[in-house]
Amino acid sequence: MYPILYKLGPLNLYTYGLFLALGFLSAVLVAGHEARRLGLPVGRFYDLCFYIILFAILGSRLLYIILEPHKFLQNPLKIFALWEGGLVFHGGLAAAVGVAFWYMRRHGLPWRATFDALGVGMPLGQALGRVGCFMAGCCFGSPTDLPWAVTFTHPETLCPLRVPLHPAQLYEALLNLVVFGVVFNLRKRKRFDGQVVLTYFCLAGTARFVVEFFRAPTSLDYRGPELFGLFPATQVAALVIALLSGGVLLWGWRRSLRRKTP
Repeated sequence: MYPILYKLGPLNLYTYGLFLALGFLSAVLVAGHEARRLGLPVGRFYDLCFYIILFAILGSRLLYIILEPHKFLQNPLKIFALWEGGLVFHGGLAAAVGVAFWYMRRHGLPWRATFDALGVGMPLGQALGRVGCFMAGCCFGSPTDLPWAVTFTHPETLCPLRVPLHPAQLYEALLNLVVFGVVFNLRKRKRFDGQVVLTYFCLAGTARFVVEFFRAPTSLDYRGPELFGLFPATQVAALVIALLSGGVLLWGWRRSLRRKTP
């Protein structure tokens, strides 16, 4: 669509970077409001968010480089060109969760309640990030003749030009807004600490698994090796996240019921 939102001489305002920043900012603000409501130390919580954002970017970029090293062999400096897209959500998730556990343990934050606060903001930030993907043309969909297909014509877009495509990025953005609505309403009704973030992981993983069916073939948009001869690695990772978090969610819900049984 519009990879570069505004040009001022040699300076460019990249739409992907703008929406990525808006996504992180909105996620932090919403999560911070929830942390305050839960009585968490807000200063520590915002420090935690800073480390999560930093390591989420590093982890998602690193996984992208691992999956598509050929894009950087001739020009290694392209590694730092984040405005051109190239962030894999699962890599960022792994790095963010790892640094979050480390920080909470170091500073004595209650990890279940803290993750719940983060889980309220994450789907909103993820939705805005996907809008940025759409504007840049990365993570593009497969060809389709459906009436809502999108055809990219901007010469600097990252997807095939003049080919009607599924707006897969917007599919995921809309689904993440639905996930945000669910977890936002759940935050005051949860039965146990950790239920909100587990619900987020389960629903977001399911949404990503479904959207992957509408993504471009791996020959055009590489998403890791195909596992079981059917699914790219990113789709399998989304399914694993959904199933694991769903299983733990069910276990926690049943455990909370037993506690309330006289």
